[in-house]
Amino acid sequence: MSIWQAIILAIVEGITEFLPVSSTGHMIIASSFMGISHLEFTKMFTVNIQFGAILSVLVLYWKRFFQSTDFYFKLFIAFLPAAVIGFLLNDFIDALLENVIVVAISLLVGGIILLFIDRITNDDTSEKEITYLTALKIGFFQCIAMIPGVSRSASTIIGGMLQGLSRKQAAEFSFFLAVPTMAAAGGYKLLKTYDTIKSEDIQTLLIGNLVAFVVAMLAIKFFISFLTKYGFKVFGYYRIILGLILLGLLASGYKLDIV
Repeated sequence: MSIWQAIILAIVEGITEFLPVSSTGHMIIASSFMGISHLEFTKMFTVNIQFGAILSVLVLYWKRFFQSTDFYFKLFIAFLPAAVIGFLLNDFIDALLENVIVVAISLLVGGIILLFIDRITNDDTSEKEITYLTALKIGFFQCIAMIPGVSRSASTIIGGMLQGLSRKQAAEFSFFLAVPTMAAAGGYKLLKTYDTIKSEDIQTLLIGNLVAFVVAMLAIKFFISFLTKYGFKVFGYYRIILGLILLGLLASGYKLDIV
C-alpha cells in the first residue's frame, strides 16, 4: 500500500464513519477499486485508522465524557451486544468483509429504509432521558451493522429514534457508542496482527490515523447540522444509487479485486 492509497482510504474512513452510508462498505469498495483489498495489511489498516475517527469524537465532545458514572454504564450496556456477538461471529464477519456483493445489496436495502425512516420516527428536538433499556436496545441495533454495507451510524441512530430520541440526541449517542465499539474492534484486530506490522508500516498507520481524525471532525460537524434540518432522505438516495452502480458493474462482469 502506497502513502497515497493510505490517504485515500483514511479520507473515505473519516467522511463515512459517522454518516449513515457504511464506512466499512466504502472502505471495501475503495480498496477493491485500487486493487489492494486482498492485502492483509489493508484489512488491518482499515480497522486501525478507526482510532483516528474515535479521537475526533473525544476531542469534539470531551466535556460530555466527564459526566456521571451513569453515562459510562449506559455506554457499556449499549456496547455489550456487539462485543458478545462480534466475538462469537468474528470469522464469519471477516468472510463477509471480502464480499462486494453483500456490500452492494446492503447499501441498496439500507437506502430504501432511509427514504422512509423519517416518517415513522420522532422529529421532536427535545431531549429525552436515555434509560438502561433504551441503551441496550440501541446496542442490539448496532449489531445489524456487522453486515458489511449496513451503516453502524445509521443503525444506532435509527435505533435511538425508534426509542423516541430526537435526531440530534440519537446521533450524538451513536457517536459516543462508537468509542468503545471501535476501540474494542480495532484493539482486537491489532492484538491479532501486531506481529505482522513492519517498521515501514508505522508511518503509513500514523498518517492514516491523522487524516481520518481531521476528516472525521469535519464530517461530524456537517452531519449533525444536516441531519437535524433535513433527515436521512439524501443519504438514502445516495446509498441506492451507489448500490445499483455496484450491482450493475458486477452484473456486467467488471472484476473487482476481491478474494
